[in-house]
Amino acid sequence: MAQVRRMRADARRNRERLLVVAGQAFAEHGESASLEDIAKRAGVGVGTLYRHFPTRRALLEAAYLERIESIAARADVIAGELAPGEALVAWLDELAAGMLRVRGLRALLDTAVTDGGPAADRASCGDCVRGAVTRLVRAAQDAGTLRRDVEPIEVLRLVHGVVTAAESTRGEPGTSVRRYLSLVWHGLRA
Repeated sequence: MAQVRRMRADARRNRERLLVVAGQAFAEHGESASLEDIAKRAGVGVGTLYRHFPTRRALLEAAYLERIESIAARADVIAGELAPGEALVAWLDELAAGMLRVRGLRALLDTAVTDGGPAADRASCGDCVRGAVTRLVRAAQDAGTLRRDVEPIEVLRLVHGVVTAAESTRGEPGTSVRRYLSLVWHGLRA
């Protein structure tokens, strides 16, 4: 962020416009939205886009960082309102709903559920999601509502898979997600 603050005013405006337009484009077309179109809609050249965001992933992360952090922060809010097992289920439902609602978010969170890939990708915005699920999983295990042999990363992978499966069903994916998450939870309970 320090780099953003040191930018000239016009460069900062260009970056902000790019983020707004990118968010709209990713919502419309998913993570494969045309970067050239994003630059054009933002009123800048593609070189300006790449100066601010050297990769598609960097632009996707910057466009969705606030949403991801907000979803992760909800874990602590929910944990303060519900019993540990219920909090985990409620947060996973919100995470899945966010992944369905915001096109491109599931692809961005791929790094949160994988072990491989470059360290820069693994240490991306998925860190806050991994931290949130770790806190909720450990609390549910300590409360005796979640099996002790379940790892937080496994829970994220299951939700990621549930969302992927729900997107391929006919009808409302949200209904399928709730059903699939219920089945997953029953298998994970202590």
